[in-house]
This record gives sequence, structure tokens and C-alpha cells, in this order.
Amino acid sequence: MAMSLRASAFTICKSCYLQRCHKYMNSVNCWFKHKVLHQATALRVDVKSFKTAAGPILDSEYEWQDPKSEEEVVNVVYVDREGKRHQIRGKVGDNVLFLARRYGIELEGACEASLACSTCHVYVHEDYWEKLTEADEKEEDLLDMAPFLKPNSRLGCQIILSKDLEGIELALPAGTRNFYVDGHVPQPH
Repeated sequence: MAMSLRASAFTICKSCYLQRCHKYMNSVNCWFKHKVLHQATALRVDVKSFKTAAGPILDSEYEWQDPKSEEEVVNVVYVDREGKRHQIRGKVGDNVLFLARRYGIELEGACEASLACSTCHVYVHEDYWEKLTEADEKEEDLLDMAPFLKPNSRLGCQIILSKDLEGIELALPAGTRNFYVDGHVPQPH
């Protein structure tokens, strides 16, 4: 039943991997978001092009799936703004932003990982800094706008878990600057 509902509600964009909802495709917000994500596709096709027998996985849906084996498990520690530690069991390929959302950790990500804001800003523990891929120029530019910037700052949406990152510790800054609406907490789609 769920499969048929999903199949009738979504189609694949003919020029990329993104799925679009028929009902909202004509709305300006949906189309704009699709275009923004379309531009980001060239940078992160390897991150978001996971496939299943049922078809492509929607943005952030991958993080809602449990690891299929212990070899896939990557443990992550999020330290929230109050200093509370959250030990999370992620898996290889998980996006740090979407994984945080799955477990109710307040990592904003207003632009939905399209590299258009810095609200998913995190501090990476020094033991893991060298294990991350280098930030590209676009990420560096966005980090320059982030409040409470530190030398170990990265955008959570650009960190994809690998086995090398087992035990990574990510701390949330004291605040973020959301140009969309101050105080707005976006909900996963």
C-alpha cells in the first residue's frame, strides 16, 4: 500500500535524481527548492544517489534507515548547546545534518543541505579534523558568515560519515544566524 502511494505521489525529475511531488510542483516554493537542489546536485551526486529496490531514496530518507550490519555502524557524539552529550548510532553514508534531525538534535539546516546557509554549523573535535574531506570554497564562504566561528568549524550538511569517523564528536555552537526567519525551526519533509 505504501509503495503505491509513494509511486503515485512522486516522479523523478527528468534531468536529475530529485523527486518531485505532483501536488506541489506548481508552487513557487517547491519549484525554487528543486532548482536550488538541482544546482547542488553536481557537487553531491555521490552523497544523495542511494538507490533501493523501491527506487531512489528521498533527501534525508537514507538517514532514517538503520544500519544493515555492524560493519556499517559509525558512532557519533553530538554535544548540544547546553553541553549535553548525545551518543548516536549512525551508519556509513549518513549526512550529519539529517542524522541529527532523526534523533531530535537541534541542528537547524534551514537550506536543507543545499549550501545556501550556515545554520548547520558544528565544531569538529580536533581528533577527527584531519579525517574529514577538505571544505570547498562555497562551504568556506558560508562558514565566514556563521556566528561563533572557530578554526574547527564545518557545515554539518557537508560531513558524510565513513568508518574513519567512528566516534566523531560534533559540538553545536551557542547560536546560528538564520536569514530565513529568526527562531524558525524547519521540519523534515
